[in-house]
Amino acid sequence: MNKLYIGNLSPSVTAEDLKTLFGERKLPLAGQVLLKSGYAFVDFPDQNWAIKAIESLSGKVELHGKVIEVDYSVPKKLRSRKIQIRNIPPHLQWEVLDGLLAEYGTVENVEQVNTDTETAVVNVTYATKEQAKVAIEKLTGHQFEEYSFRVSYILDVDAVPPSPAPRSRRGGRQSRDQGAPQPSFSGSTGASRYKQHDFPLRMLVPTQFVGAIIGKEGLTIKNVTKQTQSKVDIHRKENAGAAEKPISIHSTAEGCSSACCMILEIMQKEADETKAADEIPLKILAHNSLVGRLIGKEGRNLKKIEQDTGTKITISSLQDLTIYNPERTITVKGSIGACCKAEVEIMKKLREGYENDIAAINQQTNLIPGLNVNALGIFSTGLSVLPPASGPRGAAMATTTGYSPFLSHSSYLSGLYGIPPANAVTHQHSQAPEQEVVYLFIPTQAVGALIGKKGQHIKQLARFAGASIKIAPAEGPEASERMVIITGPPEAQFKAQGRIFGKLKEENFFSPKEEVKLEAHIKVPSSAAGRVIGKGGKTVNELQNLTSAEVIVPRDQTPDENDEVFVKIIGHFFASQTAQRKIREIVQQVKQQEQKHQQGTPTPHHSK
Repeated sequence: MNKLYIGNLSPSVTAEDLKTLFGERKLPLAGQVLLKSGYAFVDFPDQNWAIKAIESLSGKVELHGKVIEVDYSVPKKLRSRKIQIRNIPPHLQWEVLDGLLAEYGTVENVEQVNTDTETAVVNVTYATKEQAKVAIEKLTGHQFEEYSFRVSYILDVDAVPPSPAPRSRRGGRQSRDQGAPQPSFSGSTGASRYKQHDFPLRMLVPTQFVGAIIGKEGLTIKNVTKQTQSKVDIHRKENAGAAEKPISIHSTAEGCSSACCMILEIMQKEADETKAADEIPLKILAHNSLVGRLIGKEGRNLKKIEQDTGTKITISSLQDLTIYNPERTITVKGSIGACCKAEVEIMKKLREGYENDIAAINQQTNLIPGLNVNALGIFSTGLSVLPPASGPRGAAMATTTGYSPFLSHSSYLSGLYGIPPANAVTHQHSQAPEQEVVYLFIPTQAVGALIGKKGQHIKQLARFAGASIKIAPAEGPEASERMVIITGPPEAQFKAQGRIFGKLKEENFFSPKEEVKLEAHIKVPSSAAGRVIGKGGKTVNELQNLTSAEVIVPRDQTPDENDEVFVKIIGHFFASQTAQRKIREIVQQVKQQEQKHQQGTPTPHHSK
């Protein structure tokens, strides 16, 4: 995807002219220039450089009297479902982009690309190539404020025809290595365990100290990595002119902590020598979806860390979150020793949250067969429920590794949209998935934010999730909660409820120190209520232990006209989702048993 087409070239242009042009612009080529009559092909080391070449050259540079065109080299037969959109405003909310992309078809996948540009870049996969074609036509030049979108086809590897297997000299026999397990990013073969479970420590450091951290000819940073057995990435190119630069440290928990302390000591020594500052605070970057767990109920976790380490800890506002910045800054003030102790405790809490999310996601994947959980952008800020992986702030590198905590793995930002591919969810006999109804209760004052101006937000949400979403009238003028009625299949429920949870957090209806917990009601047949409770309350207790949600089956309910009763579920998003799925599993089992009983299962006869 890093091969570019250079068009509208004058016949007098030579390969050397092009090499000189790229050299002057400091754009490194990964191979030779392939020059044809009126056009050429070049390769770049990665997608970031390719984007930079397109943005800086196409339509802007004149060569031998002609303005050149630069774009991805994608043959017509491979122009399929994948497009790239560039020059997106960095402050644009994902829900706005959601709605815009959904106007032209079903979006299966979106991944944000790691670039050094000030604007955002995303790769979008539509369900069909016809939808992608319409999106390119409509979005090219689309004006948003003073930004004009630039759109290109990118290579769709799924559309590339498989190359024929090489024929052997001896009767077509395969080589002995053919069919052997090949290295892969996601699997166990060839992928190091370190990479698979990597949870980097992310720091912000003053730009003025970056030189000292690197050291002459890189000796200082080499020493840090050698002593701590860690990999340290300093994102120097990001945000030119910014007062601070992010650093990602990859290692074990102990390795990350050791590297962090060494970097703090290097900065403090430099500050003392240059008299730049009296005290250098430790600044840790953490994805917003993990911060609630760090703070704890009523701020207890944070207070305990402060008391135990003798530090003062503050966390940046939710208002700072944008499409390009899904992380919040945790600032720790105190002595270097105290800051190092605090880092250990802070990262311990963040890792716990990360591990819990992995467990919950694995559970969700098992509970909803075929559901691409990583492709569900359930927060209305566009932040995936999962923290994206390490890279420059807010940028996702287009790789395909598994869950990782900050932004470089596309399995996260890949999924700000999350409608699974057509072949991802299969149903027997091609039946439509069963429609479920969930009654979700939100604070009355949040209704306006959920509906949006002229109903735009709730319409976008319904379209995104593929669900019907209605808000019931208030029970009275003093009602503190309103009921949201969500109707749709399991995947739609997951997306709609997740976005609502995220919207409430984003709009500050819950304080930064609170985790969003909502009450949801689902109806079950009265005949299944006893099974949900279990003998002596055993099943409901196991449900609560398994899901961390509070599950209540009110006694003495009068069944409605459909002979159904309510089950109440109270908890944070994943807890509520897991409880809902488990309860529906129980109901399904009861229904199947009743059907067998009604049909009269024959008694097997045993021969004597």
